[in-house]
Parts: sequence; structure tokens; C-alpha cells
Amino acid sequence: MKVRIAYIEEPPFYWTGPDGVPTGADLELADVVLRAIGVPDIEHHLTSFEELLPGVQQGRWDMNVPIFVTPERAELVTFSEPVWALGDGFLVARGNPKALTGYKAIAARGDARLGVVGGTIQIDAAKSSGAADSQIVLFNDQPSAVAALLSGKVDAYAATAVGNRELAAANKELEALAHEKGPDGRVPVGAFSFNQGNHDLVQSVNRQLRAYLGTADHRARMARYGIEAGEIDGVVASPGVTLDMNVERKK
Repeated sequence: MKVRIAYIEEPPFYWTGPDGVPTGADLELADVVLRAIGVPDIEHHLTSFEELLPGVQQGRWDMNVPIFVTPERAELVTFSEPVWALGDGFLVARGNPKALTGYKAIAARGDARLGVVGGTIQIDAAKSSGAADSQIVLFNDQPSAVAALLSGKVDAYAATAVGNRELAAANKELEALAHEKGPDGRVPVGAFSFNQGNHDLVQSVNRQLRAYLGTADHRARMARYGIEAGEIDGVVASPGVTLDMNVERKK
């Protein structure tokens, strides 16, 4: 049995290492889970964010690396049990010259430009906070957005706080700022996604995720990539947490 998994370039979750081998926290999680359910052959497919859902729908691969769960996405694919709960943050030039502390700060400053990857939940989050379309600059991938930030074409890059921490650690010209939780206190969750007809694989993966998430081995592996306890506890601390409780939050 072979499972094909698609990923994009977005450290620390998934990326292509200098040796050409796909790596990252979520790819390691996928490897552990798939090996545990008896998959001997795992094939990785590098793609773009916008192709993740169409690709798995069309059968070009069998599963995607975790992305945020939304009601719209859940109509197109089947999501696994959630594997992390991650808040947003900004990546900005060191010193944060325009004092951009969150989406509302972008909206309040007409000359601020926010870089985001097309199709991500950060676009809706920015717009729902009042940012104008003209303030939002779309990019195909994370490297392009970070390059634009470094060149001054945008003033902030919106992504997960944990991902931005990784980027800031690798580039001293940048700093990462975590956003406060929303008024409801919820943090969006992410999960693997599958073709809606692939019931057997989904069920097998979910059984193993329920047994593995939150274990000492899982936490130690994630910690190596900078994923902290709070970013795991949001999906494992309460046995009653389900996707249905979380997809209501449209971000």
C-alpha cells in the first residue's frame, strides 16, 4: 500500500530540506501515523497552496498536510481529527516601523500593506477586521511573501504565529508578533484532508491520531520544530473536542 501526500513550502510544518528530502513537523507526524497503520510506502508531492484541495479531490494524491479547517473547505474534502490549534501573527521588519500589531491596526492605517498567501484564512481575518482589498497583497507562496516583506513591498506578512517565529529566527531583519485571541477565545484548528470517498484511509488515520496525539513522543517530536504545548493542548486536552465545534469559526 502506498499513500501519496501533498505538501507546500511552509516551515516549520512542511518544506523541502537542503538535501531535497521533504521534512517538517506535520510531515513527520504523517510519517509516524501512516507507518503505525501499516503503510510501507509514502510518496511526497510538492504543490502550491491553491492546488492542495483540488489535487486531493481529483485523486492526484491521497491526502494533504494539515491546513486550517473551515466550513467551506469541509464541503470539498474530508478532514481528519484536528492535529493543532494555531493563532495568527504578523511577520514585520525589525522594530515594526508602522506599529502593526494586528488586523485592526492594518485597517486603521491606509498606507499599510499586508502580504498573505492566496486562499488562506488570513485573508478573511483581515477583511473582517476592516482591511480594504487594496491593502491586501496576495502571493503564491510563503517565500514570495517574505521576499516582498524584506524588500519593503509589504509592511507585514500574516500567517500562523508559530510559523512566523521560525521565519524570524532565521532572519534577523524580521520579527514575529503573535495576535491576541479573538473575543470568543477560540483558536482555529488544522487537520489532514482527504478525498471524500477515501473512507478507509480516513478512518485508519483518525484511529491512530486519537491514540497518538498528546503522547510524550508526539510532544517531543513537535517541540523540535518549535510547536509548543499550548498549540497541541487545544486539540487534545479535552476528549470532547471535535471538528464540528471548530468549523463554525470562519477565518
